Amino acid sequence: MTTDRLPLFPLNSVLFPGLVLPLNVFEERYRALMRTLLKTSEDEPRRFAVVAIRDGHEVAPSSPGMPDPTALPERGPGAGFGPDPLKAFHQVGCVADAATIRERPDGTFEVLATGTTRVRLLSVDASGPFLTAEVETLPEEPGDEAGALAEGVLRAFRQYQKRLAGARERSLASGAELPDEPQVVSYLVAAAMMLDTPTKQRLLQAPDAASRLRDELKLLRTETAIIRTLPSLPAADLTRGPTSLN
Repeated sequence: MTTDRLPLFPLNSVLFPGLVLPLNVFEERYRALMRTLLKTSEDEPRRFAVVAIRDGHEVAPSSPGMPDPTALPERGPGAGFGPDPLKAFHQVGCVADAATIRERPDGTFEVLATGTTRVRLLSVDASGPFLTAEVETLPEEPGDEAGALAEGVLRAFRQYQKRLAGARERSLASGAELPDEPQVVSYLVAAAMMLDTPTKQRLLQAPDAASRLRDELKLLRTETAIIRTLPSLPAADLTRGPTSLN
């Protein structure tokens, strides 16, 4: 396995390879991370690792009452993540490549990054101005029957979209606009479905695309059946997610 040391950006969400991640960076520890990335040559990728938080706060308490009324202010790169930050995060994350890093006049940053490859956290270092992690790259295997599974998942996903949006009320993406490569399908569907973070994390760390697609097929059928019996659920835009506060 290939190992590397990268800046670490924990979030209350899961990033998948190929998906776009917009960030509004305002905490000093992550401002420092972005300032460091800006020193990287434009010819080199500006990479950092994104991991989902298992136990902790995405935004550290900055004053009494924010965000927890009983919390005391915390400082430092590991603030909000306990004495051992490694235990606060899910162990499989995704490398992000920052295509755009724009500093605002007030010193905050607007960032647009894209997920690239999955990594496993081996260790976390909180001794610098921001967290860094030693990571190993995880292989991307298709698995058995990935192609057939991808076709089934796409059919189920279209039904899921129709149930969410209302088949008679909103136009949906045609089949030509959806990918057909199994790995890409597996990540796109995982990101687009309205699932909780632990479920998305489970999909991210699936051993191969076929395993991920099998899981998604079950989830899609279950979720579509639930929506069918609860037609009052609000429609959702499946192509965009909320911008993280950080």
